[in-house]
Amino acid sequence: MPKKYLMVQEVARLLGVTPLTIRNWDAKGKLPAYRHPLNNYRMYKVEDVETIIRKMEISREKPKARKIDIVG
Repeated sequence: MPKKYLMVQEVARLLGVTPLTIRNWDAKGKLPAYRHPLNNYRMYKVEDVETIIRKMEISREKPKARKIDIVG
């Protein structure tokens, strides 16, 4: 049976960020955490993590428009 939830360390490794970044995203509402009922650890739904991965991939694909200001 596939996992429904991932721990902070697992999510950080998958996204290539630090565990502190994952906790900060939780605090800012970017990636909501669910609490384990027995130990109160943060747990993240696999679907939520997959959504973040897709958003990261899309933002990498978009060419960034660059503005050049010429001061004369």
